[in-house]
Amino acid sequence: MFFWILVAILTAAVAVVLLLPLLRRPPVAAGDTGHDVEVYRDQLEELKRDEASGLIGASEAEFARAEVARRLIAASNAEKKQRTSPASRRNRLAQAFVIVLLPATGLCLYLATGRPDLPAQPLAERLANPGTDISILIARAENHLAQNPDDGEGWDLLAPIYYRNGRMEDASNAYAQAIRILGASTDRLDGQAETQIALANGIITADARKLLEQSLALQPDNPRAGYYLALALEQEGKQAEARAAFEALVAKAPADAPWLPLVKERIAALSQGQGSVAQGQGSVAVGQLGNPTADDVAAAQDMSAGDRQQMIGGMVESLAEKLAENPDNFEGWMRIIRSYVVLDQRPKAEAALKTALKTFPAGSDNGKQLLALARDLSISVEDSEQ
Repeated sequence: MFFWILVAILTAAVAVVLLLPLLRRPPVAAGDTGHDVEVYRDQLEELKRDEASGLIGASEAEFARAEVARRLIAASNAEKKQRTSPASRRNRLAQAFVIVLLPATGLCLYLATGRPDLPAQPLAERLANPGTDISILIARAENHLAQNPDDGEGWDLLAPIYYRNGRMEDASNAYAQAIRILGASTDRLDGQAETQIALANGIITADARKLLEQSLALQPDNPRAGYYLALALEQEGKQAEARAAFEALVAKAPADAPWLPLVKERIAALSQGQGSVAQGQGSVAVGQLGNPTADDVAAAQDMSAGDRQQMIGGMVESLAEKLAENPDNFEGWMRIIRSYVVLDQRPKAEAALKTALKTFPAGSDNGKQLLALARDLSISVEDSEQ
């Protein structure tokens, strides 16, 4: 009921604003015609007095009376036309439109497209059941959180929605806010770690590892954190330790665990000595080089693990040659350092870091980014800074 009262008040206010200029009569035009009529009538009375007093002859009085009468008739007709002019009719039509048609049209449109019967829903319920208007829902949630930044439940619900929509930086911030307000939980810590891994192009950084270790401390049998920590060991080149960690996950897993086939594939790849190149990691290295064509990617999908590794190694060497010719390519140094780590060639990654720091000193902005990348990838930084 309050909604309809508010709508009625707003409609009346708008109608008054629109009607005020329409209700005003044009004072200048109306006053001119009415004044002319009165003047001509006074002139006729004055002619009668002048004729009676002998100030004007009969023929002259008749001639003047005819001229004044003609002007009086014209002024009277003009006044009548003004009262019934098209402008006046249009004014009345506009008034009727504002009073009747405008509110009726707005009401019909709202009843056809709006939902006056929809009950109010809390933010958590709307976020949990977004329906098909996910973008509108996210916008409303963001507006709510902008006004209520300490609503931890809102941040907690919005973070995975950001992640599913590919907004990794927003997801990372939302997870951080939820952890700050509500405290750490396995879901929040794992979600924050996954966003940081995604932002690092699949590399499990030092910060992500800390979050995963904290999650595993809260829930020792957490397979999500255990998988990423085992993958971190694999990326560091510790294949034996990585295999043992993956096998420990399999030993504790239920027989119907949906993630079990993925872990077994990692174990099989490590058993064959393929390391971090197998099971999609090679594609990470290719993507970091930025040079493969569509045919290269298609061919890589059909290759064996060994052939794929050989192709990726060739691309890395090609990039190394280009960097030797043009050492000012900062993005190229960042890509090749990551690629060496993915290919389990850490000595080459350390050598590339040292060479890059000769062009981009540690004190420069680019140098600081190189050192930050080295720390995230667990590359020895101390020797490189000397």
